[in-house]
Amino acid sequence: MYIDGDGADKDHDKAFELSKNLAKNEYPCGINLLAYCYEHGIGTEVNEQKAFELYKKVADLGNLHGICNLGVCYENGIGTDIDEEKAFKLYQAAANLGYSYGVNNLGCCYNYGIGIDFDEETAFGLYQKAANSGNEYAQYNLAIMYEHGKVVEENMEKAIYWFKKCADQGHQDAKKKLMSHCYKFGYGTVKNMDKATYWYKKSSSLGSKYVLNN
Repeated sequence: MYIDGDGADKDHDKAFELSKNLAKNEYPCGINLLAYCYEHGIGTEVNEQKAFELYKKVADLGNLHGICNLGVCYENGIGTDIDEEKAFKLYQAAANLGYSYGVNNLGCCYNYGIGIDFDEETAFGLYQKAANSGNEYAQYNLAIMYEHGKVVEENMEKAIYWFKKCADQGHQDAKKKLMSHCYKFGYGTVKNMDKATYWYKKSSSLGSKYVLNN
């Protein structure tokens, strides 16, 4: 709330103090939030090693957010050495417990060969599963696969459907993709290839993952 201004004015100092108090009382949400503050320098200096330690602590408590966040640390070398196999196993553990962000990130591992061999068919299935549960990042990744005809035949109607689903949840790259395709194909507006190209270049075709903060 204090971090992004959702429901209150942004106040990073308050966010940091609140997360410290919650973490002292061993609340998993507080530990995750405190780790996020250290990782991104919110109300304090950036301290990736401290962030890693806190993510590991909350993951060891069995918290699904923490398990997934710890996986991101190992994947990207945040406060620790890069270990893609550990990242994969953590995403897999979260996915096996039905956590949609874990399912999506596991899909990214298969899609890009992170800690496991490339397997786009498995990636597609995982994206589909997480997308159906409402995960906006999986919806974006699924849309990308339909857009580029990866595993499935290129299907712009389905791509736009999924871009719209995640754009409605606030996914910024999905909004840009949606805007691009609307101008390109004339959905709800006049075709304009210059504007379509502009929005396409502002969007990203890379896999979409998320580090949770609560």
